[in-house]
Amino acid sequence: MAGLAVERRSPNFGRMSTATATLTPCCCLCAFNGSNQLAVRKSGSTIELVFTGNDLAAAQRQLESALTACTPPVEFFSFEAGGHSYRVFFVQVAGATCDPAIEFQSIERLERLPAALAPALAALLAHLDPFLIEIPYLHLGENDYIYKFRPEKERNISIYAHDSTASALYQSKLCTAIKALARQHERSAAAPVALDFGAVRYLVPSHFGFCLGVKNAIERAYETLAESPGRRVFMLSELIHNPFVNEDLLRRGLRYLQTDKGAPYTVEGRVATGAGGERLTWDTLTAADIVIIPAFGATDDDKRRLVRKGIAVYQYDATCMLVEKVWKAARAYGREGYTIVIHGKREHEETKATFSNTRRHAHAVIVRNIEEARALGAIIASDNPAERDRFYTLFAGRHTPGFDVARHLARVAVVNQTTLLMNETLAIIEHLRAVYRVRFGDETLVGGTSRRDTLCYATQVNQDALALALTEPLDAAFVIGGMNSSNTYQLYRLCAEKLGRKAFFIQSEASIRDRTEVAHYVFPAKGPAENHGSIEMRPLWPGDASPKRVLVTGGASCPDGIIQQVISRINSLFPTDTLRPIDAVLVDLSTSEA
Repeated sequence: MAGLAVERRSPNFGRMSTATATLTPCCCLCAFNGSNQLAVRKSGSTIELVFTGNDLAAAQRQLESALTACTPPVEFFSFEAGGHSYRVFFVQVAGATCDPAIEFQSIERLERLPAALAPALAALLAHLDPFLIEIPYLHLGENDYIYKFRPEKERNISIYAHDSTASALYQSKLCTAIKALARQHERSAAAPVALDFGAVRYLVPSHFGFCLGVKNAIERAYETLAESPGRRVFMLSELIHNPFVNEDLLRRGLRYLQTDKGAPYTVEGRVATGAGGERLTWDTLTAADIVIIPAFGATDDDKRRLVRKGIAVYQYDATCMLVEKVWKAARAYGREGYTIVIHGKREHEETKATFSNTRRHAHAVIVRNIEEARALGAIIASDNPAERDRFYTLFAGRHTPGFDVARHLARVAVVNQTTLLMNETLAIIEHLRAVYRVRFGDETLVGGTSRRDTLCYATQVNQDALALALTEPLDAAFVIGGMNSSNTYQLYRLCAEKLGRKAFFIQSEASIRDRTEVAHYVFPAKGPAENHGSIEMRPLWPGDASPKRVLVTGGASCPDGIIQQVISRINSLFPTDTLRPIDAVLVDLSTSEA
C-alpha cells in the first residue's frame, strides 16, 4: 500500500476547511469499511483515531500493519486539534483487522459518545458531515458508474417467474413475441406491430414497458430479498412508479422508509404527520439493515443519513446509470463555470436527487416546463432590478442557497429529468440561447447539447416508437403506468395531441370499466401544489359496436403482464365469436418474424 497515488477532492461546493501553518502538521487516514463505519482504537475508556503520523507515509505504514486491502488515499479536508493541524485522507478497506484493539464504529454511534472521544477524533467528527456522501464510493473513479446495465445474457430473468403472482405480473407471450419481431435495436424505434384479433386490431409500438434501469432496479430488489433471509430490507422510497410491482415487493417482505415525495413512514407503516409520539422507521435503522436506493437515485441528505448509521450504501445503490449520466454532465458544466438549469419536477425523486448532487459542484435552479423557462429568460433579459428580484419569488425553494441573479445567470447549462419529453428540453435550450443571443450577443453562454447530452435514450426511443404508431388511424389509445409515473404521462401527452379524449392514461385493465367508459387518470401536470391528480370517467365507445383499431403501450415502469391483461380486457368488450384466439395471433407474429 505504501506509495499509492494520492487524489485530492473538494466535494462540497464552496466549502473547504483550512489549517494554520504554525501548528505541528499531521496526517490522518480515515479507514472506512463497506458499511461506512470508521476504524477507531479503544484505549481504556477513550476512543481514538488509529492511523495518524507526521506525514502520509507514516500513516500508511500503520494502516498497512493492520489491514491488507484498501483504496488509494484521497485527501478531503483539514482541521486543528491539540496543537496539531491534520490533513485528512479517506480510504476504503476490506477484510478484518489483525489488531484486536481496532474496531469499526458508525459515525452516529461515535457521536453519541462525546465523553469517550479523544480530542482529535471529536474534532474530526465535527468536520466530517459535508464529506460523508463520498465515503461509499471511494473505490470508484469519477467517470465510473455505480451500477451499470447488465448485458442481456446476465439478466436474472428467473425472478420474473418466481411464483404465479410474479408470472402474471411480469410474463406475457404477446409482449415477448412483439419485442422479438420489432425490437431490432434497443436504441432505435421501428414500425409498430399489428395484432389482429378480428373485431379489434391493436397497434403496439416497437418499444414500450420496462427500460434497462428499471430492470436493473427490480432484479436488485428481488435478489436482495432472496439473499438476505432474517434481515430487514428497506427501499428508500418506491422502487419504481408502479403500484403492482411495489405491492408484490411488499408481499415478499420489503418495506419503505418514505413516500415518493420524501414523507417518512412510521413504524406502523403510516405516513408521518409530525404529531408527538410518532416513531419513524428511519430512526429504527441499524447497521444490520439493508436499504436499497431506487433507480431515481437519492439526495445527498438521505445518503448521509445512511452513512452515519453505518449502513452499506454502494452495495444496494440501484441508481440508473442514465440518471447518473445527468449528474456527471452537471458536474462537468459546473467545473466550466456554468450555473445548471435543471428541467424537471421539483417534487420528483429524480429531480431532487439531481439537484442535490449538482449543488456540490455548481449553483442550480429547477424549471418545470417551457413556461417557467420563459419566465427565467425574461429575468435574464431584464436590466430592471425589480424584475430580476422576481427570480427569488418565482423560483423559491428551487435554487441553491446563496444564488445571486447578477452573477449566477451569466452562463447556464441545461440538464434534464430523464423521463420528460425531449422536445420540451430542447425547446428550453433553444429559448435560453435566443435570450442570451439578444441580451449578450453570444448564444454559447448556454450549454446543453453536446457529448454530455443528458436526454435518456430509453425514454426517447419509447417516445419515438409511439410517434410512429400514432401516424396510423386509431379509435383509441391506452397508455399504462403508475399514477406518479412522469414518463407515462409524457407518452399520454403525445397520444392526447393526436386523439384528444380518446387517449386514456390508465393503471391496469381494471381502469376499463366497460365498453361505455374508462377511469382515466388526470395527471397533475402543473405540480401537486396546484393539482393533486384525479380520476375522470371518460366515454369509450357507448352505443358503438363497430370494429376498432386500438393503440396500447406502457411506460418505463409498466410490466409486460399488465399490458397483456389490458389487451385481454379490451377483447372482452367484443363478442367472442368475432375474436381470433391469442394462439392464432402468436402464430401470425412468429410467421412474420420468420
